[in-house]
Amino acid sequence: MISIRKYLGPLNKENPVLIQILGICSALAVTAQLKPAIVMTISVTVVCAIGNFIISLFRKTIPPRIRIIVQLVVVAALVILVDMILQAYVYDISKMLSVYVGLIITNCILMGRIEAFALSNKPLPSLIDGIANGLGYGMVLVVIGFTRELLANGTIWNQQVLPTALYAHGYMNNGLMALPPMALILLGVLIWIQRSTRLNPDTK
Repeated sequence: MISIRKYLGPLNKENPVLIQILGICSALAVTAQLKPAIVMTISVTVVCAIGNFIISLFRKTIPPRIRIIVQLVVVAALVILVDMILQAYVYDISKMLSVYVGLIITNCILMGRIEAFALSNKPLPSLIDGIANGLGYGMVLVVIGFTRELLANGTIWNQQVLPTALYAHGYMNNGLMALPPMALILLGVLIWIQRSTRLNPDTK
C-alpha cells in the first residue's frame, strides 16, 4: 500500500521551483497568461511522470555508463509526442509556448527526478513522484500566470473579469505585468513567502 502523503513534498516543502530553484527559465517565459501556464504544467507533468515510470521499469537493465543518454532519449521522445499533440489540438497555445516545449527535454526537474528517484525506486512510486513534481512546478506557473494576466489585462483565460465600472472609476491595467521582468519579481516574492513560512518556528 503506497502512502500518497509521503510524495506531497514537491507541492510545498520540497517545491522544485521555490525551494530547489529548478525549471526557472520556462517558469518565467510562459507565464504572461494563465492558459499557456496551465498547458505547460500539463506537458511537464505528463513527461515527468511517464519518463520516471519508463526509466524505473528498465532501471535494472540500463548500463550506468549510458544512463544519461537513455534518459535523454526517453524524455526527448515524450516531448516530441507532447509537442505534436499540442500542435494538433491547441495550435495557438503551441505557438505561444514556442521553443519552450522543446526545452522540456533539458528541464532540470525531469532529469533530476529520474536520477534521484526513478533509478532507485519501483515504477508506481516513480510515477507518483513525477506527477507530484510536475504539479509542484505547475503551481508556481499558475499563480504567476494568473496574477500577471489579471493585473496586466483584467482578464483570466482571455475572459474579462474586472468589471468595466472599475475602469470608469479610474482603475488602469498594469502594463508592467506583461513584461518578462515582472515574472522574475513575482517568482522572487513567492520564494520569499515560501522560505519565510518554512523558517517560522510557529508554522506547522
